[in-house]
Amino acid sequence: MSALGARLHLPGTSPVHRTPAEVKIVCAVVAVFAVVATPREMLWPFACYAAGLLALWRFAAIPPRWIAPRLLIEAPFVVLAVLLPFSAGAPRTTLLGISLSTAGLWAAWGIIVKGTLGLGVSLTVAATTDVRELPAALGRLRVPGLIVTIVVLMLRYLDVIADEAARMRIARLSRGDDPRTIRRIAATARGIGSLFLRSYERGERVHLAMLSRGYTGAFTDATATPATRRQWASGLTVATVAVAICFTARVLP
Repeated sequence: MSALGARLHLPGTSPVHRTPAEVKIVCAVVAVFAVVATPREMLWPFACYAAGLLALWRFAAIPPRWIAPRLLIEAPFVVLAVLLPFSAGAPRTTLLGISLSTAGLWAAWGIIVKGTLGLGVSLTVAATTDVRELPAALGRLRVPGLIVTIVVLMLRYLDVIADEAARMRIARLSRGDDPRTIRRIAATARGIGSLFLRSYERGERVHLAMLSRGYTGAFTDATATPATRRQWASGLTVATVAVAICFTARVLP
């Protein structure tokens, strides 16, 4: 397992952990689409989504303190959302003595709440799914083999490339170079180019090694069994509830 997968995966024995990966992927995609399609002007659906997500975390034994620091990845989007009420146009409203755009407030609310819920759903899937289950799950979902290959190699070699970049940085620092200064930007650009060439050459060698071992263009896992109808029915309950909430919010006046 890659270091990235280890940081995002929280081992457990809950029913959510035991649910096949392809079921969780489909459920997450449907739930996120339902959240995005929900009108931002209606507040109660998002309260229902948040309550359901918290209940799912409790059911899967995922502590909020494990989720909270990983939600910080959306901080740049939150900063952008906070600026919208100040930059958008009329009509305007006064909040705590500050004149703010009404449309900007709704836009900021939509970005923050939908982004947070979507990220929470994604982290739930990551926490309950071993990264080694993803290739077979994507294959069973009829995802093109090339995309599955890209995902597998990205998960496997992202840490390798990051380690290579760290070694190159240490080598520069040991020779008295300071990559943080603007006058060394040319050297930094050359280092990025060198890292790209090394990664490309490594990719060619890995591909040739895979071909020599019988690689045919798709990853298969003979030990993995597809999800049963009962697992699909129980696993898609969350997605069904999310779609029902979204549909109700859109048809209500």
